[in-house]
Amino acid sequence: MNLANKITFSRIIATPVFLFFLMPGWFGRFLDLDQWGRYAAAAVFLLASITDMIDGNIARKRNMVTELGKFLDPIADKLLVVSALIAFIKTDGLSVWIVFIIIAREFIVTGLRVIAAGKGVIIAADRWGKLKTIIQIVAIVAILIRNFPLSLITDFPFGMVMMYAATALTIISGVNYVVKNAEIIIK
Repeated sequence: MNLANKITFSRIIATPVFLFFLMPGWFGRFLDLDQWGRYAAAAVFLLASITDMIDGNIARKRNMVTELGKFLDPIADKLLVVSALIAFIKTDGLSVWIVFIIIAREFIVTGLRVIAAGKGVIIAADRWGKLKTIIQIVAIVAILIRNFPLSLITDFPFGMVMMYAATALTIISGVNYVVKNAEIIIK
């Protein structure tokens, strides 16, 4: 396993650590994590999100692109984001519909990429998908830290507003992927 794959794998390992701090469960009886746990979860989530950019750059620059990396990278991304969204249903009252839309888009785009790969075509992330990812990360971190420091001066629900924006971008980017690559499905 090369360096890029190790970094990708660290993101997979970070996901249960992130969830532990956000939702300590049984350990919560012994650890008073509440808001500090959310800050720790935000730090783990942010660091793991940064590794998504790092592993790809290292793989391309050092010629370390592998089939394992191509397999693990999208799994690592989805595990981290989807675990946060599912947890937010319980911890922050996030709408199940938002989670459904985001997960459905990921299944559709991943399925489209699998079909394309079977035909020797690579579907790279486009600007809509990248923007969606950035806004999702901002939304998740803002929700985790309960809009701090903005929360000191206003009750404006910045994190949830960003999550709605991420959901809109999820729909836009999903439709864009399907429309731009419809011929792959049809052929």
